[in-house]
Amino acid sequence: MASEVNAELEHVRNYWTKMKPNSPIYSFLLGDINIISVSKGQIIAHLKVLPVHFNSKKTLHGAVSSCIMDWAGGMVIASYGLDNTGLSTDIHITYVSTAQEGDLLEIEGKASKVGGSLAFTTVEIRHAGEEGKIIAHGTHTKYIKR
Repeated sequence: MASEVNAELEHVRNYWTKMKPNSPIYSFLLGDINIISVSKGQIIAHLKVLPVHFNSKKTLHGAVSSCIMDWAGGMVIASYGLDNTGLSTDIHITYVSTAQEGDLLEIEGKASKVGGSLAFTTVEIRHAGEEGKIIAHGTHTKYIKR
């Protein structure tokens, strides 16, 4: 999927590049994530499932899904041109399905509201492709100070 570079995409990619080295967990689990498209209030990214993402059953670990939710919520907030994406106050995740090694995940984050002190986002993790089978979905609330 080719992506048209716009101001939001460039800002979010630059924000991620600056943030990644300062977050060991993000670097370890999400170092290969590919931000595909960004518009104000929405991001789409891809991540290939690797053994580092496994649980004991050799499927996508719930903690990795949680990490993705946290990351995507922050990137959606960054799509508003912000350089500080705040602190998590609540993350709620519903696990629907799973993924295995080699599967390509599509992560879609959307902002419900980015206000002066709180931001509310939704995130869906699904299999990339036509069927787009949902793996997990959730909400992420962050305290932001503008």
